[in-house]
Amino acid sequence: MKKDSIAQIIAVTVLVCLGCSVVVSYSAVALRNLQEANKQVERHANILIAAGRLTEGSKSAAEVRRLFREVEVRLVDLRTGQFTDALPAQAYDQRSAQRDPALSRPLNRKEDLAGLNRLEHYVPIYFMQSSDGEEIIVLPVRGYGLWSTLYGYLALSREDYNTIYGLTFAEHAETPGLGGEVDNPKWKAQWPGKKLTDADGQIRIQVGGTSDDDTEYLVDGLAGASLTTRGLNNMLHFWFSEMGYQQLIANLKNNRA
Repeated sequence: MKKDSIAQIIAVTVLVCLGCSVVVSYSAVALRNLQEANKQVERHANILIAAGRLTEGSKSAAEVRRLFREVEVRLVDLRTGQFTDALPAQAYDQRSAQRDPALSRPLNRKEDLAGLNRLEHYVPIYFMQSSDGEEIIVLPVRGYGLWSTLYGYLALSREDYNTIYGLTFAEHAETPGLGGEVDNPKWKAQWPGKKLTDADGQIRIQVGGTSDDDTEYLVDGLAGASLTTRGLNNMLHFWFSEMGYQQLIANLKNNRA
């Protein structure tokens, strides 16, 4: 075969592509467990950050694992607001459950305020102490913004299950400098101390508003990111309604969970 023949060029190209495919495939398989472990560390870090047990700059895997050993993980059935042992809480994969017809249900347009499409039956809940010794519960939340689903964790004080201790997002694909400002420490610093509901149990927490709004429930909106801001409001109003954690919180307040 001539060195510059078409057949040789094709053969070399095919061999190079096959070799690269084998290397990439092997790397993906060999590193899968490490990638999953790193994702778990990142999730746990964000849970700890929401509860004030970890600062943004302190995400070493060893520190995260040490602190997370003190966290109590329980599974709640959103249909009843009761804790359950139907599945192992530590090994439960919330995203996989959302895609599983046996572990989730479709949401109709009226129900699907947060743009989730399906809602899983069970959600993992995290109990821990904050760095100043306050008892905290951390609740997973998610909702669609402008470009992506924002996956986050909202921490509440267990004194009243209504005062926000912190909020952090583990994953999203919002526009940097606009909707991506949900990761800005200055914006997140507004959340501690805000209230979810009023004395009548109505959801009042709001992202963006006017000077006439009650500041007890108000967090500044994201400049230039009105759709992300709307998505955040929809997310909060979904997860703390009867579709989400409303019954769980009522049960916890009355020691019935």
